[in-house]
Amino acid sequence: MISQFFVLSQRGDNIVFRDYRGEVPKGSAEIFFRKVKFWNEDGEGDAPPVFNVDGVNYFHVKVAGLLFVATTRVNVSPSLVLELLQRIARVIKDYLGILNEDSLRKNFVLVYELLDEVIDFGYMQTTSTEVLKSYVFNEPIVVDAARLPTLGPASIFMQGTKRMPGTAVTKSVVANEPGGRKREEIFVDIIEKISVTFSSSGYILTSEIDGTIQMKSYLTGNPEIRLALNEELSIGRSGRSIYDYNSSTGSGAVILDDCNFHESVHLDSFDSDRTLTLVPPDGEFPVMNYRMTQEFKPPFRINALIEEAGALRAEVILKVRAEFPSSITANTIQVQMPLPPYTTRVSFELEPGAVGNTTDFKEANKRLEWGLKKILGGSEHTLRAKLTFSQEFHGNITREAGPVSMTFTIPMYNASKLQVKYLQISKKTKAYNPYRWVRYVTQSNSYVARL
Repeated sequence: MISQFFVLSQRGDNIVFRDYRGEVPKGSAEIFFRKVKFWNEDGEGDAPPVFNVDGVNYFHVKVAGLLFVATTRVNVSPSLVLELLQRIARVIKDYLGILNEDSLRKNFVLVYELLDEVIDFGYMQTTSTEVLKSYVFNEPIVVDAARLPTLGPASIFMQGTKRMPGTAVTKSVVANEPGGRKREEIFVDIIEKISVTFSSSGYILTSEIDGTIQMKSYLTGNPEIRLALNEELSIGRSGRSIYDYNSSTGSGAVILDDCNFHESVHLDSFDSDRTLTLVPPDGEFPVMNYRMTQEFKPPFRINALIEEAGALRAEVILKVRAEFPSSITANTIQVQMPLPPYTTRVSFELEPGAVGNTTDFKEANKRLEWGLKKILGGSEHTLRAKLTFSQEFHGNITREAGPVSMTFTIPMYNASKLQVKYLQISKKTKAYNPYRWVRYVTQSNSYVARL
């Protein structure tokens, strides 16, 4: 049960506000924003997703730069409320097509109608886009996708040799195309988040992949879909070591630790030919979630070294090598490294001819930051940083620095090798041939190298 729901912009403007029970003061949005903005005195740390101020519990998630917030005075399950906020954001995105401040302001009547159907007197009713279509009748005002910031290569969808930008998926599931027609197409995302920890000598200590197959359907009549995955796909360890590469299936096999499926997925033929059958509901939904801890080739190798360079000085050398094919490009790469607390100044030295690199020393929290716009597969990049200290260091300097962390996005690449072999749609007529778009995206979750 929640008392209030509201959406704030990055500036703290109240875009949407609904008070369901009248138990929490009206100024809660301002109290929340001030608390989040000034959570730490230095302004660097992020506020936790759940906290309590004066007896009011605040729950929030950040989606597309917007803060979705719920308040209550009662002791409710935090995971339930956070999941509800994520689902409300997803439902609004399904209806508006594009989720941002401009689209919310232009469609506030539709958004309030949705909220009244999703939550009644603080209690959740439904978050299914399919069910809501029977009760919500306002048409969305479509925001021009051309006004959105340009997206990187991670938003490219593939259909054979054809490419389509990711903005194609930013359409409402209820609005028609100009002219009253609806373009028949379906989008499938294979999104993987990688967690890897390297030892100081470069060995992999832990590795894990959290993946999901997302689907968004714009097909009329909800036809049945058959989605085929790798034939050599195994769930669980099947009594043998998952690292047994000498086995007959080891080379091309994909071995998942566990997985779960959306309620609309039928698994009648999954055990025999790894095919999923489903009738996709309206809106975006996860067809399958999976987890993998089998050894895989990490997309990046990180080498980090810090050593003394005289009195009150030290030098840091960071090397990043891309281990994926040269036909693939990673983008929005960010490397961070905490430095000793007595560091006062840092001077950077990049490789000759380096383009699209940014370097910074965050003095407030003593952190080195190195940004790279893109990295081609097979390439190696090096950063040298000369540190100046305010006092002499004692003991092992490596204990007071690091670890090195890295964030990145790699489009059209997946480390698990899980693939959609084909996407079959039951035909209503011989001429019926909807567009099918598939993209693979790999992102970092926790990518860390120890010193």
